[in-house]
Amino acid sequence: MLDDADAAEALAELLALARLDAAPAAFPGTDPVFPTPYKIGTAGAAVLAAVGAAAARLWSLKTNRNQAVRIAVRAAAAAMRSARYLRIDGKPPPEAWDPLSGFYPVKDGRWVSIHCNFPNHRDAAIGVLGNPADRAAAEAASRGWDGLALEDAIHAAKGCAGLARTAAEWAKHPHSAAVFAQPLLHIEKISASEPEPLPPGPRPLSGVRVLDLTRVLAGPTCARTLAEHGADVLKIAGPHLPDSGATEIDTGMGKLQAFLDLRTKEGIETMRGLLKTGDVFSQSFRPGTLSARGFSPEEAAKLRPGIVYVTLSAWGTAGPWRDRRGFDSIVQTVSGMAYAQSAGLPPETKPQLMPVSANDYVGGYLMAFGAMVALARRATEGGSWLVRVSLARTGEWIVDRGLIEGFASVPRELPGEELKSLMMQTLNYTHLKPVLELSETPPFWERPPVALGTHKPKWPARP
Repeated sequence: MLDDADAAEALAELLALARLDAAPAAFPGTDPVFPTPYKIGTAGAAVLAAVGAAAARLWSLKTNRNQAVRIAVRAAAAAMRSARYLRIDGKPPPEAWDPLSGFYPVKDGRWVSIHCNFPNHRDAAIGVLGNPADRAAAEAASRGWDGLALEDAIHAAKGCAGLARTAAEWAKHPHSAAVFAQPLLHIEKISASEPEPLPPGPRPLSGVRVLDLTRVLAGPTCARTLAEHGADVLKIAGPHLPDSGATEIDTGMGKLQAFLDLRTKEGIETMRGLLKTGDVFSQSFRPGTLSARGFSPEEAAKLRPGIVYVTLSAWGTAGPWRDRRGFDSIVQTVSGMAYAQSAGLPPETKPQLMPVSANDYVGGYLMAFGAMVALARRATEGGSWLVRVSLARTGEWIVDRGLIEGFASVPRELPGEELKSLMMQTLNYTHLKPVLELSETPPFWERPPVALGTHKPKWPARP
């Protein structure tokens, strides 16, 4: 089986962004894997190999030993939708996609994607549409709207929606230029501090403490990835906030789970205490949300010199949409990806989402890659570090891999035996195992998934 030369080229690009030396990696297999015009196997394999290269760098700093990196392209594509494969007691979990989420018809044959997976966003959008009784009534109401007006009205109501645009239309939008001008991965030293050797332990991230204040897919995937390489990950959720249902199980592999209410003085003080003795602070709330609570990158660096602050946004730090809510599905919709996905698939006139959440998963792995690169820099030169990733810029990078013709005939799923080889069992959960392969420190999760809020908000003892 031939290696994917495109994946090797994409890996070289990622390593150059992080100023890492070229690392040998094997990429058996090629795209297409699933019916999509985008090279999601190539993109996934490259970013996972970058994670492997960063883990190998950390291991080399600890032991002065190198290791080989391998990632199969087809396995990487499966990892772009790992939540799809979760089974609980042998059965699929309840559908996380709300029945009211999806594409709505508007005037002039256009479509608007409305995100309703969180109750507050659903209520905002449905309120704009006049509180219809069901999906059919909601679509009847949307047909009377101009698409741009509905997109703006839902965001003004604190909901989340996006007008479906072609790639050419997106290229002319003011925010498209702002997205393209930003780096795919931003890693910046934001303050000085003494170098910190990596904690002792048998894995690249043994003893590294990660505060995971993320939601949905990309951010939780980052922290899950760090747990795969030995980090102690403490997921902090708000007891009053909506969650992502069973998806939390898949992204919760290897994590401790605690509740904190950052609306209270007690919750903020507890968080400050955790941060002071942590190593990585990862967050994916809308820009400004945590800064208002005293947890901006600059404040975090004052509290804990040497912190690695990882942040994800939908639209990046510049441009007219920099403060807008956004999700993978909305990024696909506005950027032309959804129209490209519908080409050749019935009904071609209606935009469609990719069969994988590529922006989310690639973005999450980019976050983990950036975090590990920053930890290595902290170990060698010291400092507090800021790592930034956006879903929109990640989508641009996936598009840049090129398009595949004739994708409609590609099977929608891996063959049964191939998929079975990628699965594992943890307690009563059947799920995708880590697909990245390292010769000396193979990734695995030390902790089984548990419900949100299971643990107290405190760190385990370091080895």
